[in-house]
Amino acid sequence: MRILLVEDDADVGQDLADALAEAGFVVEWVRTGDEAAFRGDTEEYAGVILDLGLPRLDGLSVLRGWRANGRRFPVLVLTARADWTEKVAGIEAGADDYLAKPFAMGELIARLRGLIRRMAGHLTAAVTIGRLRLDTSRMSAFVDDRPVRLSVLEYRFLELLMHQPGQPAPAHEIAEHIYGTADAGDTNAVEALVTRLRRKIGSDLIETRRGMGYLIADQRLSAAPDARQQAL
Repeated sequence: MRILLVEDDADVGQDLADALAEAGFVVEWVRTGDEAAFRGDTEEYAGVILDLGLPRLDGLSVLRGWRANGRRFPVLVLTARADWTEKVAGIEAGADDYLAKPFAMGELIARLRGLIRRMAGHLTAAVTIGRLRLDTSRMSAFVDDRPVRLSVLEYRFLELLMHQPGQPAPAHEIAEHIYGTADAGDTNAVEALVTRLRRKIGSDLIETRRGMGYLIADQRLSAAPDARQQAL
């Protein structure tokens, strides 16, 4: 999943970017408020980690601008300001969660994953569609409760589709989320990735919608009309 990290401190930002990448996220890191505002208004992200103390444009102003423009991605505010009034201001501006520095990296990643899951309508770390289940806390996949060994890119692909059930994802959007902006135009790589995944999890679980993209097929839902016809 593609994450926007907004942090002006070089050391903190690098530590966050490394930890998030190790946790399976594609991280785009910016250091100023104006660049954050532009990225958030023009790009799609699964979630945002936003520091409040930013140069050129403060984090609260950035957040208010995003929400005013209808940007709905979950935002985890990260700041050294421990005053409760700052927390209230952040939440009223549109933040979904708030974490004060210093923080435990594991807690930050768990909170971020929780925000992304809830945005997609999932309440626990286990995300299930039909025969396919992802354990997002362990970055593991199962088909019919059988574990499937996936590469990081394969896992990112499935996680993206599982978090938008029933909604096809175009190849260029998939490329942005699993490779990052620099390689977003490489849709041939996405097709090759789909081919490899179908060999591992079964050709029937990833559906291609011509002109629209890919989605995870829920075999239980697709079988329901036939069942109703038989009942009639």
